[in-house]
Amino acid sequence: MSSIPVPAPPYGRSPLRTVQVLGGCSGAGVGAGAGSSAHVRSLAGGLAARGVRVTVCAPVAAEGEYDFTGAGARFQPAAVNALRVACAGADIVHAHGLQAGMRAALALRGRRVPLVVTWHAGPVLGPGPLGGLTRLLERRVARAAAVVLGTSSDQVDLARLRGARDARLAPVTLPGARSAAGDAGKVRAELGAVERPLVIAVGSLVPHRGYSVLLDAARAWLALDPVPLVVIAGEGRLRAELTRRIELEGLPVRLLGRRPDVAELLAAADVAVLPSRWEARSLLAQEALRAGVALVATAVGGVPELVGDAGVLVPYGDAAGLSEAVAKLLTDPARRTALAQAGPVQAATWPTEDDTVAQVLAVYDELMERARF
Repeated sequence: MSSIPVPAPPYGRSPLRTVQVLGGCSGAGVGAGAGSSAHVRSLAGGLAARGVRVTVCAPVAAEGEYDFTGAGARFQPAAVNALRVACAGADIVHAHGLQAGMRAALALRGRRVPLVVTWHAGPVLGPGPLGGLTRLLERRVARAAAVVLGTSSDQVDLARLRGARDARLAPVTLPGARSAAGDAGKVRAELGAVERPLVIAVGSLVPHRGYSVLLDAARAWLALDPVPLVVIAGEGRLRAELTRRIELEGLPVRLLGRRPDVAELLAAADVAVLPSRWEARSLLAQEALRAGVALVATAVGGVPELVGDAGVLVPYGDAAGLSEAVAKLLTDPARRTALAQAGPVQAATWPTEDDTVAQVLAVYDELMERARF
């Protein structure tokens, strides 16, 4: 654990003890993904620096990737018994995602410890067993939580619809991507895009990411000269299906798998694309705007309020609209430059990491004050 200086608590008061709970990764969107894990890492560091004792209960793989102990937290593998023990010694338990929220609620059964749940994922749309199960989970978690924090306005509305006693907007600002120090020309050469435009998408290969629509759009780009190369950085259960389509249709698309150099890939790209069915505060959108890369995204979930006028928004599922928007940007360098300049300006309007930590800590203080009466 790093030696972060910890301020002394107010006279006569013990340090606040919190447990941050992350669920396992889930293609259904109810587990912990990159956005929620990065948020917990940032939150743990900010809370620890303010004198809060933080325990993070998460899968072991998440500790290896996000180094919660390096942020000043104590790490606890997210086994059921270990979670119950950790929660027993907490003043506040804060779960991130529906799966984590349900596990935390069960661990707290019979205890008067306030539960805060941040919803990072969106609704599962449509009928069927998965949709019904997720809606049931939403109701149980919303009603078990003392406070539900939604990272976008529609999540707050959904939490209230599911019976939350107290639902509030709490935009999650993720740590700024490190500067891309690599050579963009070298990256483009590696990818095979030296003399052709480069379009990038980033995210797990799961249905809600909308990659089937992106492949439909890529088919239309075969008519462009030169034909742009589309690269997708991410891994998931749709890899085989997407690979078959790319090969059968001769699409100008490469699946890169998981990449540790997303910042460098973005810096080398002409356009970033976010074709998702739903997003809250998309990690790709944040990184693209901060990096000054022109963004085309679907107008879903929290994307419009996040992006504002600094990106081009299209309806979800509209392959023709997506294709046209990207094609126009690729043939209009001035428009790409304007968006590149607008991105960092829009990013400057987002809450800072300190703002995010301060808001969460204010919620904790409010709940602790309630508990005194």
